[in-house]
Amino acid sequence: MDFLTPHTGRILSLLRIMAGLLFLQHGTTKYLGFPATQFSGVPAMSMGGIAGMIEFAGGVLLVIGLFTRPVAFICSGTMAAAYFIAHFPQGFFPILNGGELAALYCFTFLYLAAAGGGDWSLDKLRSRG
Repeated sequence: MDFLTPHTGRILSLLRIMAGLLFLQHGTTKYLGFPATQFSGVPAMSMGGIAGMIEFAGGVLLVIGLFTRPVAFICSGTMAAAYFIAHFPQGFFPILNGGELAALYCFTFLYLAAAGGGDWSLDKLRSRG
C-alpha cells in the first residue's frame, strides 16, 4: 500500500486526534458529567479521579498535539496501570476481563510516544520556529 506512504504524517495526526478525543471523553464524564455514565462525579483524589485528570488533560493535549511524546507516555502508563489493577485480576484474556480498550489505548499511546504528533500538531508547528 505504497499509495499511503506520502500521507504517513497526516495519518499519524489523525490517529493522535481521534485517540485523544476518545480518551478525553473518559475525563469529561468523570469531571463534567458529560456524557453521564457510571463513572460521572468520581472523587478527585480517588484512583478514578486521578485517572480522570490524566484522561482530561492528556486528551486535550493529544488532540492539539502539544507535548505529544511525554503526554502519550504518561497516558500509556496510566492505561497499563488501569489494565493490571482493574482488568487483569478478572482473568487473563482481555476479551473476557473487559480490558481490551485499556490495552489498546496503552499500545496506541506508546506508539504515539515513539512516533510523535504527526504533521498536524502544535509540536510540529513549534519545531519550525
